[in-house]
Amino acid sequence: MKKSFFIFTILVLYFLITSSVQAGGASLYLAPAEGTFFVGSTFTVSIYVNSKGNEINALQVDLVFDPNILQITSQTSGKSFVAEWLTPPSYSNTGGTINFTGGIPGGIKTSSGLVSTITFRAKSPGKTEIKFQDASRVFLNDGKGTPLTTTISNGSYEIVVAPPEGPKIYSPTHPDSEIWYGNSNPVFSWEKEDGVTDFSFTLDQNSQGIPNNESKGITNTTSYEGVNSGIWYFHLKAKKDNVWGKVSHFMVRIDTIPPQNLDLRIDKNYFIYFSAKDIFSGIDHYEISITDITNAEASNIPFFVEANNPYKIIHHNPGTFKVLLRAYDKVGNFSDKEGMIKIFTSFLSLSGNKILIKGYALPIWVLYLLIPFFIFLIIFLALKLFFRLNLRKRLTKEIKEAEKEIEDVKKLEKKIQDMINIQGETKEEEERLSDKLWGKSKDQY
Repeated sequence: MKKSFFIFTILVLYFLITSSVQAGGASLYLAPAEGTFFVGSTFTVSIYVNSKGNEINALQVDLVFDPNILQITSQTSGKSFVAEWLTPPSYSNTGGTINFTGGIPGGIKTSSGLVSTITFRAKSPGKTEIKFQDASRVFLNDGKGTPLTTTISNGSYEIVVAPPEGPKIYSPTHPDSEIWYGNSNPVFSWEKEDGVTDFSFTLDQNSQGIPNNESKGITNTTSYEGVNSGIWYFHLKAKKDNVWGKVSHFMVRIDTIPPQNLDLRIDKNYFIYFSAKDIFSGIDHYEISITDITNAEASNIPFFVEANNPYKIIHHNPGTFKVLLRAYDKVGNFSDKEGMIKIFTSFLSLSGNKILIKGYALPIWVLYLLIPFFIFLIIFLALKLFFRLNLRKRLTKEIKEAEKEIEDVKKLEKKIQDMINIQGETKEEEERLSDKLWGKSKDQY
């Protein structure tokens, strides 16, 4: 008895342990999961899987990244435990995607199995993520390819401009490299050490640009005018003891282009739908102005209010209105787009303490008189209709009864006529027989 209970206990524990392992699923994660890297540098990110005690034999990994900040330079499987690639590893620096599917014949249990290692180049400053997509998953080695519940851990990284190796640069017009400015005339200044005899500098859109060693003099400030919108880098190095030193870099963000591709649409329910695009600093907010152009007394100066998409027009007076949409980017540049709409008032509407009947305003107390009147009118018309229908039904019934009586009279008249005809024929026959009998009697006598 004790032995049976012991075996039963062992089986239950095994079942519980097995179930807990299965329920644990698997996980995919990146290493390092976070970090800070300089613009222009390269760094590697490895993809790992933890099967959490389950035996797995296949996995699918789909990653996305921001191609404006990161660029893949190479993708190698290295010492990956994946033996066969069902879908060869592939990536796109345009779309910011990484995809591959691999298999492990015979299966494997691992707590930190290396799937692949990817080398990224930091293109531009900013905070970014490398994220697993929902399609990423791990499959059991059970002959069925059962997908395990897969938890994922994404990576978060910050790309920054390298600290100056040469003279320290600053800009009185564009002091913060992380902020967009609407000023296209940047000014740069820098520190000057004793013994420096020359400076060489340039402005371009290459984060790792290098001045060409052409001396620009000993001054420690310079300016540019009419610089195009975009991200620019000021590069500087100093010459001391006839030796050019290391290069310092300073980034500025310039946006003088207002939002583009404004779209404005107004539907029949007086909802305004709108959108715009801004390729540099991005859209900050929208404002809308609605002006009554049919009202000569109305102000023609637009009055703007901040609006969210969609925006509901609320006007009680009929007329033609000009709708002006204004889109702002994060610098303050804006662009406008106009639209027109005609608003028709309903026959009866309320506006504050007045009632509008076809646009004419009446005191609200008129409504309290109109409501009982309309109720009485509706009841009166309903009763009138009821009695009319009832009268029509009764008359129809009486007409049918009269028609039936007329038909009965006609049938009776026909019977009487038939009887009269029969009686006449009988009389004629009697007279004929009488005449015949009377004639025979005369002959006998």
